[in-house]
Amino acid sequence: MSGQPGFVSPFHRPRCLAAAAPASKAKFTHPGKAILAGGIAGGIEICITFPTEYVKTQLQLDEKANPPKYKGIGDCVKQTVNGHGVRGLYRGLSSLLYGSIPKAAVRFGVFEFLSNKMRDESGKLDSKRGFLCGLGAGVAEAVLVVCPMETVKVKFIHDQTSANPKYKGFFHGVREIIRTQGLKGTYQGLTATVLKQGSNQAIRFYVMTSLRNWYKGDDPNKAINPLITGSFGAVAGAASVFGNTPLDVIKTRMQGLEAHKYKSTMDCATKIMKHEGPMAFYKGTVPRLGRVCMDVAIVFIIYEEVVKFLNVVWKTD
Repeated sequence: MSGQPGFVSPFHRPRCLAAAAPASKAKFTHPGKAILAGGIAGGIEICITFPTEYVKTQLQLDEKANPPKYKGIGDCVKQTVNGHGVRGLYRGLSSLLYGSIPKAAVRFGVFEFLSNKMRDESGKLDSKRGFLCGLGAGVAEAVLVVCPMETVKVKFIHDQTSANPKYKGFFHGVREIIRTQGLKGTYQGLTATVLKQGSNQAIRFYVMTSLRNWYKGDDPNKAINPLITGSFGAVAGAASVFGNTPLDVIKTRMQGLEAHKYKSTMDCATKIMKHEGPMAFYKGTVPRLGRVCMDVAIVFIIYEEVVKFLNVVWKTD
């Protein structure tokens, strides 16, 4: 029967019909969209979370040898509000806001640029490559934005604790820093910042990529609810806090008004260990944990939603 012309056995169907339909290819995000969406997300996020950043920085600058000015998180908030009002918790916001927008823009722009180059044939980015892309994004944002921004921010906050604050505002502060210390005055602690930001984003994007791949399974274009994106972001943020808080402490000391006490990043780490003990490297962990989890969750939610909107109004395919 099967040898008769025109007869097709049901057991010998053409391969093209028997083969399963290929899985849809993951959609890439244009770096231009990533830059715009990242900038918007970064600006909104820092306005929401800055008070916890302020408290974290104050506690890290509150060295044991001074002696300590604050007894803890609550006491820091209380003293700040009593002395400067609620607005005191937002001192230094302008310097961080001016930096947060380009920081997030560079981070997501570089990450999407690198990840678009490193995805496999189906458009999937595995967690190891997500780690490398995050590392590249973190180093880029550290050099281009974070180091000068954080140096100015820490000097602003530290300046408020002095008897006679000398910085009247963001631009006045930047002018004074450059006038007295030169351009290098805004690049203090560059090594620590690169290490911190590089490891930060490597850990976060590794966790986010892993969780996204797990959630999407075999469908790379499966939509993710914003609340789920936020929960993934919070987990990624927590992982990065426990992974690199010591680097954050060293970076903060290297960028403070008393940075001249340290010859280098290694010298700073050695002196902290010698004079304050190992627990000093985890000073400010609790307020940082709360801020970072909220920070990363908010940023990823806003970023993903803005990208969805841009995909509708800005065709790049």
